[in-house]
Amino acid sequence: MSLADVLRLLTLAAIWGGSFLFTRITAPVLGPVILIESRVSLAVIFLFFVARALHKPLNVRQHWRHYLILGTFNAALPFLLFAYAAQTLPAAALSILNATSPIWGALIGAVWLRHKLTVRTVLGLGLGIFGVGLVVGIDHLTAQKGASMAIAAALLATLCYGITTNYVKTAKAVDGFSNAHGAMWAATIVIAPAVPFASVSTPPDLGILLAVLALGVICTGMAFLLYFRLIHNIGATSALTVTFLVPVFGILWGHLFLHEIITLAMILGSGFVIVGTSLATGFHPSVLFQRKVSRDA
Repeated sequence: MSLADVLRLLTLAAIWGGSFLFTRITAPVLGPVILIESRVSLAVIFLFFVARALHKPLNVRQHWRHYLILGTFNAALPFLLFAYAAQTLPAAALSILNATSPIWGALIGAVWLRHKLTVRTVLGLGLGIFGVGLVVGIDHLTAQKGASMAIAAALLATLCYGITTNYVKTAKAVDGFSNAHGAMWAATIVIAPAVPFASVSTPPDLGILLAVLALGVICTGMAFLLYFRLIHNIGATSALTVTFLVPVFGILWGHLFLHEIITLAMILGSGFVIVGTSLATGFHPSVLFQRKVSRDA
């Protein structure tokens, strides 16, 4: 992996770690529906102009069902569920729970695609579950009002990501940028009917509006471009490394900007989740140093 790709990987992890910070800041004020509709709408606007500049059509008539599935399970539902959870849980806990997505992917793959569950995979699943237990149990997150529902929502969000991971393996090949662009359009349309029934607790100030802007343009639109550039350069397996790095930045940003306390249980729990994820997905750090032969996107 080149130095440029290492920097892209770290930048993407920092951005996606920041998404939990911005969601934690904005969700209690705007509520999940208005926040996420704003997020995906801003991403759509950004990606639309990028698509125009790159001359990349969406071919909606051909792929609309594909975009609808991606938009629902990889954006609308998980974004809404994490926004709901962010009204209660700290940004650090959200980022750690998010890291269980590949574990769900491995488990769903075993049921849906009949992938064999190896001893390594089962061990990874067990370590991941144990890590989540450390974070939500020892840190007493469940003692907070509404925390149990928030934790369940966050885990359901990662379940959605796991479904998407396995769906993409069976879907028709569509380039990465079009997947991101089409999914954001679909998510915007799926969430739109709920907007008239949502309300804002207090009028948002400039800080909230800037956080929403960052969440939509940087953490969604720009992050997807960066992610698919990494897949193109280093391959999908190596790009998976970002999953292991996001909790590091999620914990760091929460501590620096929201003064969240970093506990031993949080560090140990995230460590178990990361190790469990690497085992469950069959990831090995050596892939980072292998020359990429074929292009994935």
